[in-house]
Amino acid sequence: MFRTMMKAKLHRARVTEANLAYVGSITIDEDLMDAVDLIDNEKVQIVNNNNGKRFETYVIKGPREKRDICLNGAAARLVQPDDVIIILSYALMPDDAAQNHRPKVAIMDENNNIAEMLDTEPASTVL
Repeated sequence: MFRTMMKAKLHRARVTEANLAYVGSITIDEDLMDAVDLIDNEKVQIVNNNNGKRFETYVIKGPREKRDICLNGAAARLVQPDDVIIILSYALMPDDAAQNHRPKVAIMDENNNIAEMLDTEPASTVL
């Protein structure tokens, strides 16, 4: 049996830009990508806490230390700058590996800095 497990999460990231004219994707600061093990062109799910929209796209590296989170192309219609979003990626793994898997979860502050790193998904409210 294989299971689809959460691999990475940027929790409560703030959208810095929505660029309709750009080729579709999400641009993420490369430092943030490294912190949760995301790579260029990796498929991600976006959950918008402001409007409830959920959609998928792929990652493009953004400049380091800028803390940019930019939705591009058609996805730009689903967010506004300053919206709070969750960025998730998943990995398919055999059951035995899934039993011990620990995701990389970054809890973000209001400036897209990592406030806390977790290796589990706590059953709690994070504000």
